[in-house]
Amino acid sequence: MKKLKNSELNRIDVSTFKSIKKTPLIIILDNIRSLNNIGSIFRTSDAFLIEKIYLCGITATPPNRKITKTAIGSTETVEWEYINDINNLIENLISQEVKIWSVEQAVKSSKLKDLKSIDADKKHALIFGNEIDGVSQEVINKSHGVIEISQYGTKHSLNISVAAGIVIWKFYNLIKSN
Repeated sequence: MKKLKNSELNRIDVSTFKSIKKTPLIIILDNIRSLNNIGSIFRTSDAFLIEKIYLCGITATPPNRKITKTAIGSTETVEWEYINDINNLIENLISQEVKIWSVEQAVKSSKLKDLKSIDADKKHALIFGNEIDGVSQEVINKSHGVIEISQYGTKHSLNISVAAGIVIWKFYNLIKSN
């Protein structure tokens, strides 16, 4: 086995990225405090051709040195928009028939590992909340469903950028399998 050089990875350029069909998946970051987490989620979103990222509440926006450091150029490829009020955003997306999923620990949540299919004819939005408080109850109440990542250790949560990577990867594969 030989490690590939960057020149052998056949990556697309920015103009090609912007012109190709995106994965019908929207990422919503609500009140995210860590600029490094925001940048990491941009980078993951680039990797899986995510359609758009919405930055809500206190979530910082590019250009920002700390976001750029971890995003490594993906703030220039992934479409994003700042919307102050997540509730207005959710109502707008629901009116466009987007299926809204909160990623949170909740009563009657769907375990990510048990999710075998999703309606691939619909666009989906994944909401990730504040690093301390998570997704608000008000937002959970407006969501079509809640996704929970099963955890087996002593900690009760994952870093948001890690959780986003896991859930985005799963949804990408569910969408592409249909």
